[in-house]
Amino acid sequence: MVWLVIGLGNPGEQYFATRHNIGQMVVDELASRHRVKWSAHKARCDVAAFKLGVGVDAESVIIAKSKSYMNETGGPTKALASFYKVQPDHIIAIHDELDIAFAAIRSKIAGGDNGHNGLKSLTSSFGTAEYFRVRMGIGRPMGQQDPGDFVLKAFSSAEKKDLAEFIARGADVVESLISQGLEQTQQNYNS
Repeated sequence: MVWLVIGLGNPGEQYFATRHNIGQMVVDELASRHRVKWSAHKARCDVAAFKLGVGVDAESVIIAKSKSYMNETGGPTKALASFYKVQPDHIIAIHDELDIAFAAIRSKIAGGDNGHNGLKSLTSSFGTAEYFRVRMGIGRPMGQQDPGDFVLKAFSSAEKKDLAEFIARGADVVESLISQGLEQTQQNYNS
């Protein structure tokens, strides 16, 4: 069975290190960890593949980053899922989450989009919300800052000190979801 892991974010250098691109940072970590190179796919995504586990129990994993903007992520992801014959119950979307404190991670299956345009686009394209989510906490902006502006800003100096470890834990959660299942992953990682 193949798993498709999509790191949500926006294309382009101006968005690369922003809070909204934490999902793409996690798939970059997975690519680095498994020593795989990104390649362009006709579905307007960059993809890489690796095996998780050993022998006959190894799981095939496709990691992906859309070259479309966040609010258009669904189309390319659906095209990839069709190409690799992956059903929604084997899709993991990694995304930023305003309603969770910075560096906290929660995993779940299904649910609403909570105003997240990437999730909205995925759910609309697949016609279901029955896919896994790795919710990477970025916290809410202080004061009156617009959340839309906040997610497109770089992490603060204080946050950057913990960012590498946070991203690594996000990659651990993805691997755990695939190899151990949701319940065990929630017990081990939901903070």
